[in-house]
This record gives sequence, C-alpha cells and structure tokens, in this order.
Amino acid sequence: MDFDGKKVVVIGGTSGIGHAVARRAQAQGAQIVVASSSPERVAKARQAFSNSVEAHAVDVKDEAQVAAFFAGIGGFDHLVYTAGDWGGAMGGAALDTLDLARAGGVFAVRFWGALAAVKHAHKQMRAGGSITLTDGMVAHRPRKGAAVSTAMAGAIEHLVRGLAVDLAPLRVNAVCPGYIATDIWATLPEDVRKASLRVTERYPVPRAGEPDEAAEAYLMRGGYTTGQVLYVDGGMGLV
Repeated sequence: MDFDGKKVVVIGGTSGIGHAVARRAQAQGAQIVVASSSPERVAKARQAFSNSVEAHAVDVKDEAQVAAFFAGIGGFDHLVYTAGDWGGAMGGAALDTLDLARAGGVFAVRFWGALAAVKHAHKQMRAGGSITLTDGMVAHRPRKGAAVSTAMAGAIEHLVRGLAVDLAPLRVNAVCPGYIATDIWATLPEDVRKASLRVTERYPVPRAGEPDEAAEAYLMRGGYTTGQVLYVDGGMGLV
C-alpha cells in the first residue's frame, strides 16, 4: 500500500507511540493530522514536525469537540487512536476501597474517547481506509488492584470486533502494546522504571520496546486484516 496522497489522522499523535506512527507515515508520503488534548503538546508537535503537519487540540471526552474536529479536517484515509489518560488507566485500587463513582473515568479517554472518534470519523473516511485503536497487555495479564483497567483494555478488543462488522468494508483493528519506552517513562520514579525493566528481562525479547517498534504494528497497510488485535509485547503473553 502506497501512502502517497493518503491522509492519516493520529489522535494522540503528539507524543509516544502516536508520534512515532505519525512520523513513519509522513516519511512514507502521507499527509498527517495529529490531535491531543494538550495545547502545549500540540504546539511542540508543530515545532517537531516543522509545521509540516496539521495539529489540533481536541478533548476526546467532549463529543462536540470531536465532532467539530472531524467535520473540519475533511476526507481522509486512516485513523490511528493512541490517546490515553495515564493517570486514570494506570491507577488501581483494592476492590474494598474502589470508588465506583470514579472508576468509570478509566474508560473516559481510552474507550469512550475512542468510540466518539470512530463515530464521527468514519463518515469522513475514504474507501479502502482503516481504523486502528490501542489497548494494553493488562487485558491479558491482570495485576492486583487493576481490575477496572483490565476490563477497559479488554473492552477495546471486543469493540474492535464489533466495529469491524458494523463499518465494513472499512477495516478496524487494535494494537496491544506491552512495555514500550515512551516519553511517559521519564515522568515515572526511577525505582518504578527499574522494576519494570527487570520484569522484561524474562521475556523472550528481554527488554522494553521502542515507540518505533510499536508503530510498525499499526495495520494501515494490512488490506486484508480486520477485527484483529496485534500484540507488540516482546513475548510478555508467553511467560
């Protein structure tokens, strides 16, 4: 599949895996639109791309903003959704102390935000297009205190299967990353980073992955692949 003349929208494309996806697609000839909830990250993305991409601030928790964003960018070919609320999704609580009123917030960006994006994006998408969402290995390797995050990540995978049927012939897939050394790692305490890296030492690929490696998995080129989840985990699910 040739990216020349194609338009790729990456929500979450100002940092981490999404930024790597945007850079790789642009290098292969695509016109890029990135979006983030953070105006500061949007400004930095414009600088990083030397103003060669469209960059917009969009709060995916606000459906009206999402609708206006897609109405404004016109037709396009591929949607990649990597946006994530790390504070909510990475948090955990024992069941006895779980605040049910706040627990739904874990779904706000990664699940409901993704669904809002797909709802308003697909009407703008050209024939042969694709949608790729993002979940995480917590769906398959639950940890104590993170039952809600496990449910959210698993829900994305089931959402992809349903959307692949609803939106056919548009293709809908998901990528499930393991430990990826994105820029978010720099904000974690050193002991947490070291503990995470020690865990990866027992994987078949004994290290954390790089954003560019995860970006390779996004299935814009996989013209005969839909309703699938591609794991980029260094073999985490095998051990």
